[in-house]
Amino acid sequence: MTLHVAVAIVGFRNADDIAHCLAALGRSTYADFEVAICENGGEAAWSALTAVLPAALAGGQPVQAELAPRNLGYAGGVNVCLAATPSADAWWVLNPDTVPEPGALAALVERLVAGDCQAVGGTLVRPDGLVQSYGGRWRPWFARAESIGRGARVDERVDSAAVERSQSYLSGASMLVGREFLATVGVMREDYFLYCEEVEWFLRAARVGMRLGFAPGARVVHAHGATTGSGQRVSARPRMPIYLDERNKILVTRDCFPWRLPIAALSAFALIFARYGRQRAWPQLGYGLSGWLQGVLNRRGAPPFLLAGSGEGI
Repeated sequence: MTLHVAVAIVGFRNADDIAHCLAALGRSTYADFEVAICENGGEAAWSALTAVLPAALAGGQPVQAELAPRNLGYAGGVNVCLAATPSADAWWVLNPDTVPEPGALAALVERLVAGDCQAVGGTLVRPDGLVQSYGGRWRPWFARAESIGRGARVDERVDSAAVERSQSYLSGASMLVGREFLATVGVMREDYFLYCEEVEWFLRAARVGMRLGFAPGARVVHAHGATTGSGQRVSARPRMPIYLDERNKILVTRDCFPWRLPIAALSAFALIFARYGRQRAWPQLGYGLSGWLQGVLNRRGAPPFLLAGSGEGI
């Protein structure tokens, strides 16, 4: 059984990353797909993107792109791509700074069509060749996400059933969702803007009976944080990824586990000090505490400093 898949990519002033991702998709062993791209970075970024964008990949798969009316954030950009591809049977949300192996999509589809899950993740690989994530586990009492398999060797044998039992969300860098999932759960929440939107999506899905699968052979190399700068050393990380990461962890708790919010918020507060204070990353500590406070106050959407024209974004 085959599915027609729409690959959804959200860009922000990173045409070169998208070009590399598309080149990798052009080598896919699975042929029945199309590509939809949403550019969040404005007119200049749109011009740079369209200058390198092919009308179709090497295998004939069509590529379409839309310029967002403003920076919609990651979830907003994904939702644009979903709306632009209504005839798809499944949607592969893929970060622009990823390079999927040729067999990645085939492995994801094979797991989805098995019929006992409605969304599938795979193996995210760091540029150094070690595993970044098999999937994610949410720790509600600490308002923290935990990557399963982090640091493992790619050639290690993976207990797929154990991953599926323990994961509570799929990594937003590479996730395949089927038509049943989208029809039942709905689209991603745009008020998160960036970070943790996939966590909320899959936690919401679990409440309505959706199951998550894992395809270990769906390997995707991910240059983590290439777009936002979150992959830099702790003391060099910019304000936006830290602020939104801490804010949105509190929002996930508020939206999915509201009765745990008082304890989780205190735990998250302490962990911010533990993470940034021990490394004397004082600006980053301030960014984290500011985001934490905004989460406690239930502030959502694009951060105010982004709206003020800082130039940061996704």
